[in-house]
Amino acid sequence: MSPALSLILIVDDTPTNLDVISETLSDAGFAVAIATSGESALQRLERRLPDLILLDVMMPGINGFETCQRLKSNPKTQDIPVIFMTALSDTDTKVQALSLGAVDYVTKPFQEKEVLARVKTHLQLRRLTQVLEHEVALKTAEFQAAQLQLIQSEKMSALGNLIAGVAHEINNPVGFLRGNIQPALDYINDLFRLIDLYQAKFPYPGEEIEEEIAVIDLKYIREDLPKLIGSMTQGVDRICNISTSLRTFSRSDSDRPILYNLHEGLDSTILILKHRLKANELRPAIEVIALYGNIPQVECYAGQLNQVFMNILANAIDALEESNQGKSIAEIQAHPNQITLKTELESNGQSVAIRIQDNGIGMTQEVKQKIFQHLYTTKSIGKGTGLGLAIAQAIVVEKHGGTLEVDSQPQQGAEFIIRIPVKTNCDSTAVGF
Repeated sequence: MSPALSLILIVDDTPTNLDVISETLSDAGFAVAIATSGESALQRLERRLPDLILLDVMMPGINGFETCQRLKSNPKTQDIPVIFMTALSDTDTKVQALSLGAVDYVTKPFQEKEVLARVKTHLQLRRLTQVLEHEVALKTAEFQAAQLQLIQSEKMSALGNLIAGVAHEINNPVGFLRGNIQPALDYINDLFRLIDLYQAKFPYPGEEIEEEIAVIDLKYIREDLPKLIGSMTQGVDRICNISTSLRTFSRSDSDRPILYNLHEGLDSTILILKHRLKANELRPAIEVIALYGNIPQVECYAGQLNQVFMNILANAIDALEESNQGKSIAEIQAHPNQITLKTELESNGQSVAIRIQDNGIGMTQEVKQKIFQHLYTTKSIGKGTGLGLAIAQAIVVEKHGGTLEVDSQPQQGAEFIIRIPVKTNCDSTAVGF
């Protein structure tokens, strides 16, 4: 820290001392400010912070020790180096000065060269400390970013492997069922036709057969069995849709981003979370409202964006469940649980906005400021890691060059806005409702 850029505040009630030290520091190229009491020094600090303070011990009003104590208790001034100036040279005075946070002391009468040397030394130490703190902050940020990336990669890899295995195990029996339902229905219809022929040829089959027909309610079976087969078909289709959604959600990302229909990602995520949206003993069902706009496919890492959707939607469900606590069913029904998904191409045509809004408990300004911080969570131990939204922001901002913002007020719900840039050189196909 060069003298020309450094401001030294001298606090002393003796004019002669002020003149001597001021002249010495000014001749050395330092900017100098003067205060004649502890009170005036503290007032001056509210206007501009110096780089170092030379502080007399014995002053009227609040002495140097109390002034230093106040400086070190204020977060704005606690890091400013303080050098005490004192005529007291006993050990107790020196120990007290250093215990209060001073970095050094000089004794009166002053040796100008000594004062100047000590000032330069401590300014240099402060500069080195600031550089070191800055480098530590950068390295910490880099480490956290690398840690988040590693966690995300491991999660997606493990999830992809798990779901690929599950999908494979599901597809085999489902494929068998799907391939055999229609032949089974054909066989049933053949048997019904054969029964019709028997009834036509032998309208009076005998008392025993007529009793059995009544017991099994043949007429009802003829009506209901095709419906059962139809329900089985729907169930198989449902399983196939779930399997497809799982594969869509956890799709492996290549080294390069691909064109992707964001609506498929949102729909697959909602399907996976459907069990959490259903009504339970504590609350009615959560309604999902999809207001999809006419947006282009986006060049992105699809699996990672799906992870972002999952984190935000799961948090929205948590917020709604928390907001329902202590309310009666009538109160909840008067204010139904809702999550709204809205997509649109922004007016500049340069990005797609995905808005995920809930009408849950909302969040305070303090929580909003910390919500994307690494390891920050408002959930109880065991229910939240503080990584979900930090990872989501890293994926959106660092991986895709987009933005992730939140708009919320207490008891007014929350809206997360994801903006993903649209590559204008891509031959993107519009995706509508």
